[in-house]
Amino acid sequence: MKKIDAIIIGSGQAGTPLVFKLAAEGKKVAFIEKEHFGGTCLNVGCTPTKTYVASARRIFETKHASDLGVEIPDGTKLNLVKVKARKDALIKKSVAGISKGLQSYEGVTLFNGTASFSGTKTILINGEEIVGENIYINVGGRPRIPEGFATVDYLTNKEILQLEKLPEHLIIVGGSYIGLEFGQMFRRFGSRVTIIEQGNKIISREDDEVSQTIKTVLESEGVEFRMNATCLSGIQDTNGKITVSVDCTQGPPEIVGSHLLLAVGRIPNTDTLNLEAAGVETNGRGFIKVNDYLETNMPGIYALGDCNGEGAFTHTSYNDYEIIAENLLHPKKRKISDRITTYGLFVDPPLGRAGLTLTQAKETGKKLKVGYRKMSNIARARERGETNGFMSVVIDAETDRILGATILGIGGDEIISSVLNVMYADKPYTVIRDSVQPHPTVSELIPTMLEGLKVID
Repeated sequence: MKKIDAIIIGSGQAGTPLVFKLAAEGKKVAFIEKEHFGGTCLNVGCTPTKTYVASARRIFETKHASDLGVEIPDGTKLNLVKVKARKDALIKKSVAGISKGLQSYEGVTLFNGTASFSGTKTILINGEEIVGENIYINVGGRPRIPEGFATVDYLTNKEILQLEKLPEHLIIVGGSYIGLEFGQMFRRFGSRVTIIEQGNKIISREDDEVSQTIKTVLESEGVEFRMNATCLSGIQDTNGKITVSVDCTQGPPEIVGSHLLLAVGRIPNTDTLNLEAAGVETNGRGFIKVNDYLETNMPGIYALGDCNGEGAFTHTSYNDYEIIAENLLHPKKRKISDRITTYGLFVDPPLGRAGLTLTQAKETGKKLKVGYRKMSNIARARERGETNGFMSVVIDAETDRILGATILGIGGDEIISSVLNVMYADKPYTVIRDSVQPHPTVSELIPTMLEGLKVID
């Protein structure tokens, strides 16, 4: 059997840079990928969806230009073929960049296929066994398909990005991050959109005001919602029409559409790895258990990215790589518990989140101070004609440290970083409260918001 320094399974946002890092250090690396370089984010996640979001934004701007005194003749329409072609070109360029970069390192051996363990440090790939001193698992995840849709020609976030004809009526099962982004973009493209959610609110992990505000915004654009849906299932007739049974407490018991997108979460791609042969432990949902340094229960075997259940974001996956890379030079210097939860929801207006929600902060039992500001009270938002949303912050009343922040509004996905930086610096909120921000911006209202904090228990 061939013995090498490291085996990396999967070319996502953690695996690919790790290959380059180890190869640059002179290590002999086996790089295994079963489908395409770049993983979910590059091929069927962030890059393509945000490309589509940008096109949807352009349509929104043309339709609302008259609000700002700009008259655009009627006739704006979507060319989905061109939108898809632009997306494909961006992906192709990035994938080509990875391929070209790998050619610079003689110590990297590429394998195309599905890897599985045949022993503790032994990987079986394409009928060949290879042994690695260290093994790094970065296999990502895939959409979860709920029961009741086996006979329906459904779409996931992957297939919907291949459409070249706009759906007449897109039904989306799942009122969380993926479903909401696709729902708004395809509504702006021109499709009728109905989002079905089992719970009594969308994006259940968010505070109620966040969920309700986003729902109201999407409804104002024509997105339809069916909440408290149970016993979900779907059937498809000979003409391709899809009927989804929702069994709701109000409204018709069935919804008929032309296309169905399933967006009810993701599961890890760990079921093909034969982890039992290596003795690697998983939790009840199939995620690989890791310690603070991303090492599994088996020394020398690590799990990075979505398959370890410690983030499921591109930025946390890349941070997993950073932890591994840093600890190769400075053992045990960086760890998972160092990072602060942060993410964005890229509907329009976007949501930027850092740290704890207000609900989570209350559960800590700490005495809290909170700040709040509506976007409609921010001059820059009014000037740009986009006043939906708000910004809020929750602070530990005893230490004056920021526990969490929410910016739902124009630029919220970018502005949240200014709060996040203060949190990472472990400085009191007064640092940003007393700062001088440029005018006129949305960010300048963060210090103003922090001047009028209210104490809550």
